[in-house]
Amino acid sequence: MAVVEVTIVPLGTGSPSVSQYVAGCHKALEQASDLTYQLTPMSTIIEGKLDRIMEVIRQMHETPFAAGAQRVSTTIRIDDRRDKEITMSGKMQAVIEKL
Repeated sequence: MAVVEVTIVPLGTGSPSVSQYVAGCHKALEQASDLTYQLTPMSTIIEGKLDRIMEVIRQMHETPFAAGAQRVSTTIRIDDRRDKEITMSGKMQAVIEKL
């Protein structure tokens, strides 16, 4: 299982506000019932099988284009640990235990 952070930024929209585009991306993500995700103020964190996450990120990346954006910049950070299963909550708990 992987934990992936994704930020999708539509450009060329004519407005500094991007919340409608973020909402559109999240509608695509909501269709992926096999993934767990968390919206944050600056990005979205997704947990699940890496191949599936990348498939959904591709759909999310295309969403702003369909809504009229002329350019989309997508940043992806992947934490893919192979020696044990990781989760968003497990990563948080590991830090909290050390505080």
